Amino acid sequence: MTRWLRRLALMGRRTPFLNDDKGLGAVEFALIVPLMVTMYLGAVEFGHALTIDRRVTSVASSSADLIAQVEQVNDDDISDIFAAATSILSPYDTAPLSIVVTSVYADANNDTKVRWSEAQNGTAHASESAFTLPTGLTQPFSSVIVAEVSYMYDPPVGQFLTGGITMTETFYLKPRRSLEVEKL
Repeated sequence: MTRWLRRLALMGRRTPFLNDDKGLGAVEFALIVPLMVTMYLGAVEFGHALTIDRRVTSVASSSADLIAQVEQVNDDDISDIFAAATSILSPYDTAPLSIVVTSVYADANNDTKVRWSEAQNGTAHASESAFTLPTGLTQPFSSVIVAEVSYMYDPPVGQFLTGGITMTETFYLKPRRSLEVEKL
């Protein structure tokens, strides 16, 4: 029993060391800071990505809407529409933005083909090529304006983890003033 009492007495001498909590806050801070910084940077990256995704949607809807409002467009009109649509992304970089606007018409059998297509930083669809639209969007002898927008977002911090993120949006609108928007 004396052995046991000696051990207990020796442990009693160590308890001031074990109960000393000086520097505990610094250790906790050092453990928590990386997690907090990661969460903050993740929230900032997510906010930027969400904002850009919303603006890509606005670019697609605005491009299709501006063309669907007229009966005829020419190259200058399309350049102006692309410039207006691109300005929606401000203050973000517009270099990775691609816009393709296409007029798709349906023949007597409701088979859809490209009437004309224009692109900025992308590839336009070939005239008279087949174009697949969602079911029920056209009727024979009707047309649809299709705006396809893509944006390659490179997150400043997350690019090392995920690389770039491609955001795409496709918007469909029927011409408002005529059955088809003509390209001059």
